Amino acid sequence: MAWQDISTKAKEKLDASIPAEWRIKEDNLPPVDRKDVTGVPAECGILSDLELAITDSYATEIVQKVAAGEWKAEDVTRAFCRRAVIAHQLTNCLTVTMFDAALARAKELDDHLSRTGKTVGPLHGLPVSLKDNFNIPGYPSSVGFCSWALEPMEQESTIVAILRELGAVAYVKTNVPTAMMIAETVNNCYGRTTNPLNRNLTSGGSSGGESALIAMRGSPLGVGTDIGGSLRIPAACTGIYTIRPSYGRFPHFDARSGLAGQESIGSVHGPMARSMADLRLFTDNVANASPWLRDPKCIPMPWRSVEIKNRPKIAVLWDNGLCSPTPPVKRALQTVVDKLKSKNYDIITWPATGHAGANDLVGRFFVADGGRSVQKILEPTGEPWRPEMKSYSEAKELSTYDLWQLQKQRTALQKMYLDRWAACEGLDAILGPTTPYAAPRAGGFKTVSYTAIFNLLDYSSTSFPSGVVGDREVDVYTADFKALGEVDEVTKADYDAAEIEGIPVSLQLTCRRLEDEKVMALTAKVCEDIK
Repeated sequence: MAWQDISTKAKEKLDASIPAEWRIKEDNLPPVDRKDVTGVPAECGILSDLELAITDSYATEIVQKVAAGEWKAEDVTRAFCRRAVIAHQLTNCLTVTMFDAALARAKELDDHLSRTGKTVGPLHGLPVSLKDNFNIPGYPSSVGFCSWALEPMEQESTIVAILRELGAVAYVKTNVPTAMMIAETVNNCYGRTTNPLNRNLTSGGSSGGESALIAMRGSPLGVGTDIGGSLRIPAACTGIYTIRPSYGRFPHFDARSGLAGQESIGSVHGPMARSMADLRLFTDNVANASPWLRDPKCIPMPWRSVEIKNRPKIAVLWDNGLCSPTPPVKRALQTVVDKLKSKNYDIITWPATGHAGANDLVGRFFVADGGRSVQKILEPTGEPWRPEMKSYSEAKELSTYDLWQLQKQRTALQKMYLDRWAACEGLDAILGPTTPYAAPRAGGFKTVSYTAIFNLLDYSSTSFPSGVVGDREVDVYTADFKALGEVDEVTKADYDAAEIEGIPVSLQLTCRRLEDEKVMALTAKVCEDIK
């Protein structure tokens, strides 16, 4: 079947799975030029007062109320199913719905609680959204390819099974870019996902369907993936929270990939949510579910307790020498640093040594196969290359020897960074931009260089909203601005201060490899101290 026909059928199948009474009628939809649509769920009349209260709640609140019998899991699940439909109508964030199965599962959970007085697990009755590369039997995992959009999976991904056993309810899967290798969420099958805070802007990628859905409060907790920034970038674009854990902390080997077998940089998955406490609900319970007994690449390491010292030492990466932070990001970083200094943090500067080399290595690893992995998935349906994937379509395959030399360079850079950190006695974390942007226009993402280096190093990183939002009057380039290079020049030329007004600006906090507990605890402290 041709890719165009598959795209049509996949979208028709998605559309047919949505009950008509859950949709906003066409003549009641907000005009296409309405940018911020986050208020529409409360305005459209689809959701009851209870459903609005449920979907406005945090994941931690939901599991408490369901466990206490204040809310039924079935009512909670239905509320999020309905709100997810509204979010999809406004942002195009979904690929698969599992509403009937989700409601049946929620009813089973309610019956269990009623019968035994006990919850199934710590996530009992919590709806969880999943990026469209996690496998659920009977449903496709498209990974943004037409070839895979109608192909039901037979095997369940380990993380999906663990979440189910913990009591979570899977109810939707969310849109991704082709092969999950574009920093924005757009593909030839389902199209583009937009940012609900401003639909002219991107929701980021590759977990951009998740970020849009969560920002619309159509999901209390989502699971995405990250190989070059695919959790942190979309979280930053919509002002939510996430963690890029170190490789091996959470099960990931049986999630579907467009670059299967690429292991020079490990892909990981992590939670996305509207609070740090909601991230902890995921990390603590998944890590303590012994995933290393199911995933051969998981490290046998339960979630550990950590104590953050009274005066954390944080190094600030003001820019990475490749692309300057745009004015709102620069202002947010300065604002947060000033607040942390006032709270007696030990603040130093972190030079961008090694960042250019790391960025080059990341790009070369991703196309080391000459783009053949992606090409072989595109070819059966005649699906064309997306223009955003030019580096893949034009790449030349490396020899095994050449790949080994790149891996040797990677390890040398990891050692250099390790030594730099050790030489900076007592350093706890690096603070810097998640991306150079608050959120660029659709098609405007030019670099992932702030996030990708920490994938290469396998460091634990979070992205969190700084409390600063874009301001067209304040966030302008200075007259003496000097670009760091071509990407920086293009970034400045594309920048529109009016477009990012009111958009939350996020920052990135990074600790060393396998310091996931520390970066979570330190991020929570930073967020509290900058209020």
